[in-house]
Amino acid sequence: MTPEDKNAALRQLPAVDEVLRFPEVRDLLAVYPRGAVVEAVRGVLGGLRAALLRGESVDLRPEAVAAGVAQAVLPKLRRVVNATGVVLHTNLGRAVLCERALQAIAAAAGGYTNLEFDLNRGKRGERYALVEEILCRLTGAEAALVVNNNAAAVLLALSTLATGREVIVSRGQLVEIGGSFRIPDVMRQSGAILVEVGTTNKTHLSDYRNAITERTALLLHVHMSNYRIVGFTREVSPAELSGLGREHGLPVMSDLGSGTLVDLRRFGLPYEPTVQEIVGAGVDVVTFSGDKLLGGPQAGIIVGRREYIARMKKNPLTRAVRIDKLTLAALEATLREYLDPQEALTTIPTLRLLTRPLEELKALAGRLAGELAAALGPEVAVWVEEGCSEVGGGALPTALPRTACVCLSFPELEAGEAARRLLRAEPPVVTRVERDALVLDLRTIDPAEFPLLTGACRTLLRGGTQ
Repeated sequence: MTPEDKNAALRQLPAVDEVLRFPEVRDLLAVYPRGAVVEAVRGVLGGLRAALLRGESVDLRPEAVAAGVAQAVLPKLRRVVNATGVVLHTNLGRAVLCERALQAIAAAAGGYTNLEFDLNRGKRGERYALVEEILCRLTGAEAALVVNNNAAAVLLALSTLATGREVIVSRGQLVEIGGSFRIPDVMRQSGAILVEVGTTNKTHLSDYRNAITERTALLLHVHMSNYRIVGFTREVSPAELSGLGREHGLPVMSDLGSGTLVDLRRFGLPYEPTVQEIVGAGVDVVTFSGDKLLGGPQAGIIVGRREYIARMKKNPLTRAVRIDKLTLAALEATLREYLDPQEALTTIPTLRLLTRPLEELKALAGRLAGELAAALGPEVAVWVEEGCSEVGGGALPTALPRTACVCLSFPELEAGEAARRLLRAEPPVVTRVERDALVLDLRTIDPAEFPLLTGACRTLLRGGTQ
């Protein structure tokens, strides 16, 4: 492209005000702040200008420019369709909140709240009191405290109970979770001194007993929520550890990780100790997540004996890791669902998805396959297969619940490329690829999302979402 051609092409670029008058862009002004739309228009025009100066050809049609603006104003945090079958997908935000939690968030966000105001006394109150009573009722604990995630809960508990002193833990329980969060590292950060006992596969009660000295502050049990050691193994149970703690006047803490209030074995899922079970075993402090098997918002929940929780509330670190009003609103609403455990199985999305019967999933898969086949035509192969889902989020690592999947094979398009294109759909669709087929796992797909899936696949077939 000659300099004259470049200049001629640059003169064809519309002005910002002209783009703002495009019908498609005017529609965006009704949804997004004007400043955001104007910035997006300038960004798109700047990109076109730079491409022209490099000698590249660009699409100057008004609808193409408007499409670029529409893409630019999309929020960075967006809703996606989870077709992976991973229920607690960490990269996709883990637990989907229940309807009452969404309503509670809206109410708390849209006006002032009694976050730290005691309505009975008309004076300053404590935010943790909003959920402490119901947590104690559900778990049988004496007291409770909630922080922003379980890593913070573990850090706060160790910092409060064991700074400068020794904490005894089984070598086989020195876990690492996502983001390279390791128990030895958080213990070091808390100021506690790690004392490992036992071996990777076997630890006995005598190992703990022999390691206790005048420097010991805490006996720590870490539930292996995200992995399993099988075969020639032995671990000390929380009940056994609690007995040893009482014998020596030492507190016992259990980090449950994912944490659940419902025994899921009757749905064919592996055994996972409930919070109530661990509290009932005499453990003094129990920590677990709010956004895993509990099915609530991201939070670190600490329940246990009143004296230890009271000390944690006074720790300056508590303010640094406290949760906000929106999390509290969502957590309280989620916990209230558990007052009727049977109803919680249907109202809390995480529990509902984990316990969906295979026959129901097969029926949904057949329905979706029919809609996709009708929308995409005979050139696209569409079929239904049984497969396995995952719990995700570091919970129930050995569970592979049976599921039903819709599989697609596109003409002249590799499954991996089809999956990448669907990530650019609106909303983005996250899928699996298995044996050169695009796989949609019905466990994590809501029937209300079927039209979105068929629309995205139809656009993909036409060469869109690229």
